Amino acid sequence: MKIAVTGASGFIGSRLVKLLQDEGHRVVALTRNETQSRPIFPKTLFPAVDLVQYDPYRLDDWARALEGCDGVVHLAGAPIAGRWTPDFKSQIKQSREIGTRRIVEAMAQTSPRPSVLVSSSAARYYGSSETATFDETSPPHPGQDFLAGVCRIWEAEANAAEGLGLRTVILRHGIVLDMTPRFRNILKTFGSFVGGRIGSGRQWLSWIHREDTVQIILNALTDEAMRGVYNATGPQPVRMEDFTCELGAAVGGRFRVPVPGFIIQGLLGDGATVILDGQRVVPARLVSEGYSFRLPELRKAIASSL
Repeated sequence: MKIAVTGASGFIGSRLVKLLQDEGHRVVALTRNETQSRPIFPKTLFPAVDLVQYDPYRLDDWARALEGCDGVVHLAGAPIAGRWTPDFKSQIKQSREIGTRRIVEAMAQTSPRPSVLVSSSAARYYGSSETATFDETSPPHPGQDFLAGVCRIWEAEANAAEGLGLRTVILRHGIVLDMTPRFRNILKTFGSFVGGRIGSGRQWLSWIHREDTVQIILNALTDEAMRGVYNATGPQPVRMEDFTCELGAAVGGRFRVPVPGFIIQGLLGDGATVILDGQRVVPARLVSEGYSFRLPELRKAIASSL
């Protein structure tokens, strides 16, 4: 197949592009900065990858890159890590709302059209709770939650592709585990202090390893029976306290220094909700349809990442 990928140079996208090439597919990597992305996909190692610079807020010449594509994977969106100023929150929302709208518009004007759109969302769709368990049939948890609202808008834009007659798959991603070189360096520097409770430690962490994430995306592209919303989370969500203990043990943490919630709030403002609030989300549809997780256990997933 020929697959277009937005956010191709990111944490999930870069691994997905490699998997697609390894599986014999051709990839159109849509990136906001071709110069910065070129070292990530050198032609000698990625001969099946074509880099295309695009502006996710404008529909212009880049849309022609979708011609001849069998499917589109939409991963792009502004990072949510940081202090949530009004401008920062606007970027989080607009990048997903307008960016997804432009992708669907580009698919609409392509002839022939790609047959499938696989679009990201997030487990934060359900809001936060320390007691509830959410699957694909669950409504968002009552209450005001900025990210849950963003997810609803994000998904509504992606679902417009259904009106074009395209098979649409929305993946509500959990926290994706794997190690970047930068995070490895942090663990080397502070490893003996890693493992302490963050906030109350009672908040749920719905996690998934990156290898499972990209395999689920590939399945969504190739399995015509997949349609609609799937929770792209692992089958064993954990409390934050259990996660930090497992990570600390894996990197030799000895001191287990706790991080009080007020410190996180002081650093991130409203953005602290990403760390201090959680939700227990289970992949009911993936399990019922027979998906076999590569790394379903947290300890093995952390070991694989390290």
